[in-house]
Amino acid sequence: MPDPVLSVRGLTTEFVTPGGVVKAVTDVSWDLYPGETLGVVGESGSGKTVTAMSILGLVPCPPGRVVGGEILFGGRDLLTLPEKSLRRLRGREIGMIFQDPMTSLNPVLTVGDQIAEALRLHDRELRRDDARHRTIELLTSVGVPNPEVRYDQYPHEHSGGMRQRAMIAMAIANNPTVLIADEPTTALDVTIQAQVLDVLRTAQEKTDAATVLITHDLALIAENADRVVVMYGGKVVEVADVFSIFSACRHPYTLGLLSSLPRLDIDVEQLEPIPGSPPDLIDLPTGCSFHPRCRVSKGREICRTEVPPLRDVGPGALSACHFAEEVPAEMAVVSGELGTAGS
Repeated sequence: MPDPVLSVRGLTTEFVTPGGVVKAVTDVSWDLYPGETLGVVGESGSGKTVTAMSILGLVPCPPGRVVGGEILFGGRDLLTLPEKSLRRLRGREIGMIFQDPMTSLNPVLTVGDQIAEALRLHDRELRRDDARHRTIELLTSVGVPNPEVRYDQYPHEHSGGMRQRAMIAMAIANNPTVLIADEPTTALDVTIQAQVLDVLRTAQEKTDAATVLITHDLALIAENADRVVVMYGGKVVEVADVFSIFSACRHPYTLGLLSSLPRLDIDVEQLEPIPGSPPDLIDLPTGCSFHPRCRVSKGREICRTEVPPLRDVGPGALSACHFAEEVPAEMAVVSGELGTAGS
């Protein structure tokens, strides 16, 4: 394996609130390798976005604080860089595509001026006319029609899909080494989702950037990711290549996510949701935080009392489950149940 372009090591991020300390991210570790797409998946509140914000130094302080870990990029620990150095890095070496472009774009500046600003911020010698020309090229590359006209329009004059394309253009403007896409298609309808994902793949190919794709949508993961990090309760609970995740996952939470997906190859009367609710990050359950919702635990004491380590369970695969070896068999049982549900 080549050296990773980005390594997250033991990242822990908290938020101090009147109700207590929210343990948003706890001891998160993963690597991103050149040219790959790493999918980060989990329910809302699992810590996906906070991990991305911690990488970029965008966690608001207060109430947020990164209390431990390392984020290694280009031989530097981003957590120790001064704010001025982080600003130079953001947008030039690491590009970010935010979830909601309507709140991420400045409503009082034209879309074109905002992209051009990202170019000139990192290249002080770039002339205004040249920045405009480059911005129009970027808008064309991400499929924005009539880019010369769209350049001078404001965000509210663009559709949701057009705004997201503009965000992608801004993210790739300086040919970054890493792209982080945080729920890039959540607010879009299915047809526009597919178009935006095609644009994102094309942008990744043009820049040769390694990509972190953050989403709760396993269908997007199946189609776009090379490897997958599954998060629950602020922790990483499984890491594996995308084929292994869908064919023989090794954590009960991943199994629950897969069981709740609609499928076209099996006649199913009703989907099987994960019982219960995500954990309270102020007051996490003892032991494994997933055990109250787990179908593999079966009430065993070790699940209630001991936190499972993230351990090797196969080539390139990690799982934070005391009984990871039992999950594939349980997956087969679930598939069999689903297969007979409609018969």
